[in-house]
Amino acid sequence: MSNSGKWILGIVVGFAGFAFLVMALSFFVLSTAITSDTSSDAVEESYGGSSTERVAVIDIREIIVDAEDVIRQLRKYSKRSTVKAVVLRLDSPGGAVVPSHEIYEEVKRIRRLGKPVVASMGSVAASGAYYIACAADRIVANPGSITGSIGVVSEFASFQPLLEKIGIESTTITSGEFKDTGNPTRRMRPEERAYLQHTIDDIYEQFVGIVVAGRTLTEDSVRALADGRIFTGQQAYANGLVDTLGTMDMAIRLAGTLGKISGEPRVTRERERETLLDMLVGTRARRSIEGMGAQLKPASPVEYRLFY
Repeated sequence: MSNSGKWILGIVVGFAGFAFLVMALSFFVLSTAITSDTSSDAVEESYGGSSTERVAVIDIREIIVDAEDVIRQLRKYSKRSTVKAVVLRLDSPGGAVVPSHEIYEEVKRIRRLGKPVVASMGSVAASGAYYIACAADRIVANPGSITGSIGVVSEFASFQPLLEKIGIESTTITSGEFKDTGNPTRRMRPEERAYLQHTIDDIYEQFVGIVVAGRTLTEDSVRALADGRIFTGQQAYANGLVDTLGTMDMAIRLAGTLGKISGEPRVTRERERETLLDMLVGTRARRSIEGMGAQLKPASPVEYRLFY
């Protein structure tokens, strides 16, 4: 083989090796996202302000599948005497019912301890994210934030037509007529649909009650809005779903005021430690991979989530 051919072969092998490394790292992060909901690689940083009294910012991003990490941060900052208030930065379409409620309850708990909480809406703060926001002392939305989507959703697929075409038959043995409700190998029966609708309606009533209590609105006015529709921040403000329109900085200043901080508050916030994959493909791409992992986890049968 000529020298030029060896160079070309070396370059090809080098690129192939690099591509394999990126793919391997991607699968590693994906598998980690599937098996773990919290990151032990977070580092805390502080910025802005000159005061020793601080506002802690806690990020709630992507689909809500677990409450553990957010609750960990809430409890940490609730015990820290220099932290006088908390801002929840919501940029999420919502997610599973139980973790959304667990975060909601923890926010209520630290408010009872005397630490005010302000919810700040990013691009999307809908459904389960709005549920969490209802626990805060104040809700601040950007005029262009997407929020609302008050409601509950549950989806089931049926592969029966496909299985019939390729000649596969499935048999399920159950202990009761509703034990395999949602089985994708057959069509849902009318009585199963009615049973699931009853369950969805019960969880929906809980969501409505949370909004009524959190926003001090009448039940009728909440029900008129709680049909799954989304609202811009401006529309939400007009309907009483948020307290004021403004930016993240405004939410921090408001939290400082509620926490009786004199002057500009210093901000403390956890951020993810940069990984090798971040350096190779970028933080946004790595988060997309982790998001795929979250969606591959066993889904909750019912969710407070905006589909988009």
